[in-house]
Amino acid sequence: MMSQDVDLQADPATVAAGLTAEATALEGRLRQLREAVHVVDTRIASIAESLQTLRGTSTAHGGGERRSGSPGDALPHG
Repeated sequence: MMSQDVDLQADPATVAAGLTAEATALEGRLRQLREAVHVVDTRIASIAESLQTLRGTSTAHGGGERRSGSPGDALPHG
């Protein structure tokens, strides 16, 4: 026998309203996430373009990359 406290037949209108509200909230969150991904993608493209420009400038001014510090700093240790 089932307990009287357990309501297995919830009001369908209440369930539908709750699911609709949840779906609306999820759609809003999905829109926010898509916008954030777009911002990140745009930033990545901008940085990639800057790096290409810097590499082109570096190559035009004498070739390889220059690093500060002594030449021994670039050698592996160990």
